[in-house]
Amino acid sequence: MSVVAKAIELLGYFSKEMPEVGLSELCRMAKRDKATTYRHLSALEALGFIEQNRITKAYRIGPAVLPLAELRETTVPRREGALSPLKALADLTGETAHVAVLSGQSLHSLVSRESTAHSTRAVMDVRQLPLHATASGLCALAFGPTDLMDTAIVHLHPFTAQTATTQDAVAALTKLAQETGFAESKGSFESDIHSIAVPVFDHQGQLAGTVAVAGVANRMTPELEQKTRTGLVKASRDITRNWGGTIPSHIDVLWRKSLEADQQKELAP
Repeated sequence: MSVVAKAIELLGYFSKEMPEVGLSELCRMAKRDKATTYRHLSALEALGFIEQNRITKAYRIGPAVLPLAELRETTVPRREGALSPLKALADLTGETAHVAVLSGQSLHSLVSRESTAHSTRAVMDVRQLPLHATASGLCALAFGPTDLMDTAIVHLHPFTAQTATTQDAVAALTKLAQETGFAESKGSFESDIHSIAVPVFDHQGQLAGTVAVAGVANRMTPELEQKTRTGLVKASRDITRNWGGTIPSHIDVLWRKSLEADQQKELAP
């Protein structure tokens, strides 16, 4: 990883839950020594990407990110283009719907919509989604750049007892998604959450992100799973269109076969 990449990577440790982070904490999270971390922070501070709180001495996001964020949203208004499809998906399933975008080798939460159908529901409070442990991450591995797997297998953290923690296990889940068009996470990130995700594409037919439903596991009946998959396909089509993208023909084929199989199961005696 280049010096520039290592410096920029530090920005990913700031969040709404942790808006200010001290030098020692950043060293611990990034697993770097203090001298190296301080050098990277100094470079970011000089450019205005972070600033130091004079009272607490901790670091926080600086003003230089504001025009970049505004420019990004103006030129590629992805959040706005996902809102309406997400509301429809959350209303249809009664569960939490969310969209993530692929940026480099990382999958970042963009926007989520919680249903009001239940008092207990999944809450999307994760900024960067682990590739090996979430439906969205597995979806990115299945339909995104092939080198994403190299990134995933470096960080096989066991979030629950169900988390895939070997390359073979992650590869098997990825292969299943490639065969069906749907990626699933059954208690592998949070033990009581069952998630299903599908890809969203850009104007070149390349993976731009994912759209997923995260439901409470004991509510995810076969009937709800079928309804969720149907809703996800529509949401992906709508978001892809809103983002100026195109669904690849082979993905259409996968979805059609999977949904037809769901219908046959429903009709079976």
